[in-house]
Amino acid sequence: MMRFWQATAVFLMTVSLLRAEEGAKSFAWNAPKVAVSVFTRDLGMLDSEREEYATNLATLAANRVVSSKATASALADARRILALALQLSPRNKRAVVVNFQFTKGLLPEVTDGAYSPQVFARLILTRGQLLTKQGGEENQKLARYFIQLAAELDPKNDDAVYASELQRLDHGALDWTPITDPEASKP
Repeated sequence: MMRFWQATAVFLMTVSLLRAEEGAKSFAWNAPKVAVSVFTRDLGMLDSEREEYATNLATLAANRVVSSKATASALADARRILALALQLSPRNKRAVVVNFQFTKGLLPEVTDGAYSPQVFARLILTRGQLLTKQGGEENQKLARYFIQLAAELDPKNDDAVYASELQRLDHGALDWTPITDPEASKP
């Protein structure tokens, strides 16, 4: 009789632990809606460059969600970052896989990105500044997203924060809806 109760107790504890673990893994993910990129061939970036930025953005988004254990703010940030990755390269393998895993409530494995968040922030700040100098509507648009994201990724980077704040003062708050939900932003 005693063994029966022990077995029952072990079984119930195992079931409750599995359910707790299952609950911790699942989270609500509002997948970005990217059917066709808002960036055309007019964007001043090569396809290979767009692909590389998309891979690094997707890795950054995934690692931030995993390291924060899928907090609401990390998921909101990841949604914008992943949407930008998918806008740059809608068929990017890393971005598509991470988006799918998030949709299923799964936390992807942490992977080493090519850059730390601080280094990547400096890289996209510089690339954003170059896009601004190139001119053109699409280049200007991507430059604003890159510069704001650089400031958010590394708020200790004075140059990124200054450039982002100047953009905000000159052009107002940046609307991410065209990136995250392009259909909703159309009139």
